[in-house]
Amino acid sequence: MSGTPDEPDFSGLEDGEEQSAEEAVQEVVNWYNTQIIPERRAPVPDEERIEELKASRQAALADQAQLSTADPEEAVRIAAVYAARLRELNES
Repeated sequence: MSGTPDEPDFSGLEDGEEQSAEEAVQEVVNWYNTQIIPERRAPVPDEERIEELKASRQAALADQAQLSTADPEEAVRIAAVYAARLRELNES
């Protein structure tokens, strides 16, 4: 983990906390939103980038919806995947 103070820490998810998994996914969705808005407002928006961001955001929202029926093991897996994705997105 990069250790920045505003970066969420989802390292304690071994408990299978569904709420933490939802928070991890929501953080990724929020990241996509913060990228889409300024891109749309750009003088010459990059439509391809916007579509990629929207598709990735939609996939995250689908995973978030899946959490309502996920067992604790699946919730932990999803949380770990999204915590790692958030780290990657923040580093790029």
